[in-house]
Amino acid sequence: MDKTIGLACNIFTGKLDANQAVTGGEYPFFTCAEYPDQIDHFTYDDDVVLVAGNNARGNFHVSRYKGKFNAYQRTYILTAKKGFNIDYVYYALKLELKRLREKSQGSQTKFLTMPILTGIHFRDITGDEQTEIANVLSAIDKKIELNNRINAELESMAKTLYDYWFVQFDFPDDSPQGQGKPYKTSSGKMVYNPTLKREIPKGWEVDTLSSWIKSDKTGDWGKEEQEGNYTIQVDCIRGADINGLNGNGKINAPNRFILRKNDHKLLAPFDFVIEISGGSPTQSTGRMAYITDDVLNRFPHPLICSNFCKAISLHNKDLFYCFAYLWGNLYDNGILFGWEGKTSGIKNLLFDAFVTKYYVAVPPVHLAKQFFDFVAPLEQKKQSLLKESSKLETLRDWLLPMLMNGQVTVK
Repeated sequence: MDKTIGLACNIFTGKLDANQAVTGGEYPFFTCAEYPDQIDHFTYDDDVVLVAGNNARGNFHVSRYKGKFNAYQRTYILTAKKGFNIDYVYYALKLELKRLREKSQGSQTKFLTMPILTGIHFRDITGDEQTEIANVLSAIDKKIELNNRINAELESMAKTLYDYWFVQFDFPDDSPQGQGKPYKTSSGKMVYNPTLKREIPKGWEVDTLSSWIKSDKTGDWGKEEQEGNYTIQVDCIRGADINGLNGNGKINAPNRFILRKNDHKLLAPFDFVIEISGGSPTQSTGRMAYITDDVLNRFPHPLICSNFCKAISLHNKDLFYCFAYLWGNLYDNGILFGWEGKTSGIKNLLFDAFVTKYYVAVPPVHLAKQFFDFVAPLEQKKQSLLKESSKLETLRDWLLPMLMNGQVTVK
C-alpha cells in the first residue's frame, strides 16, 4: 500500500521575503530559483528536506539542507513523522518530482503547490527497509560530496599559491641573494611600471594578454542528428557548461554532429574555452574553462565549444596555469564587465579589444613552469574525482527508481 508525503511528513512553508532576509536575516535565504548544484549548503545527514517550486525555469526540485534558514513562501520544509525515514522520503521525492516535472513540461503546471506536494505517493515499506534503501543511496551521495570537498580544497591550494606568487609577488627568490625566500617580503627589488601604475618585480615584462595567445578558433553547433556531411559526433560545451567543466556544477553538454571539414575546431589539450556571449546583470561574460587530457577523458566523444564561446591556445604551454588563474582572477574581480557590448539584448565580450588592450605583468617562464608543475597533479586528481563522481551519479540515478519501485532489494 502506498503512503502520501502528507501522511509521512510535517510540511512548513517559508514566510520571509527576500529583502528582509538579505538585509537583516541571520540565516541563509532560499528562493524557488535556487538549484542544489549551485549551492554549497546541502548535506545528507539532517532531518530537513527543502522543496522549491515556481523557479526561474518553471521547474521544481528537492534538496537536503542542514541548519537554520529562511525561505520563500513557495519553498517547503519537510520533517519526517514517527515511523518514516527522512532520507527515504528525500529519495522518494527526488524520483517522484522528476516524473512530475517531466510530465508537466509545456503545460500550465509552472510551480509546485501544497496539494500537489502532499498528494505525492511513495511505496510504503517498513522502517528498516526504508533505512536500508536510504543508506545505499546516501552512501553514494556522501561519496560525491566528499569528492566535491576534496576538489574544493585542491582548487583552493592552487588559487592560494597563485595569489602568493603572482599577486603578492612572494614567489621563491632563486637568486644567490634570495636563497629561495619569498621575493617581496625579503626585500626583492620592485620597480614602478607606468603602464600598470604599480610596482612589479624587477625583470618582469609587461605586455597585453594577446602576447600570450597563439591562436583562437570559433565554436560550432552543427546538427542534432547525423545527416549529409555532418558526421563527426561531438559533445558541445556551452557557456552554461563551463562551471560544470571546472567542477562547480553539472554538465549537460548536448550531443551534436559537425561537418568533417570543421574538425580543426575540436578542443585539444591546453586549449581554453571562453564564453563570449551571455552573462547577466550580475554575471559578466568571459567565464573560462581549461582543457587537459583528463578533461577530454571525462566525455565519450570529442569536445567542441558552441558558437557563443571561443577557444584559444597559448604560445607556451608552461604559461597554461598562470594564464588560467590570471584570467580567473580578472573575472572574479569584475574586470570583464568593462569590456562588454550588446547585440539584440545579449551581452557580448569584446574579446579582441580586451586581449589586445589589457596589459598584465608577465612572469619569467621558469617561474610559470614551477607553478605548472605544482598545479598539474592537483588538476589531474581533481579531474579523476570528477569522473568518478559522474559515474557515481549515473549509478545512483540507475538504482533510484528500481530501489523505490521494489525491482531491486538491499541484501
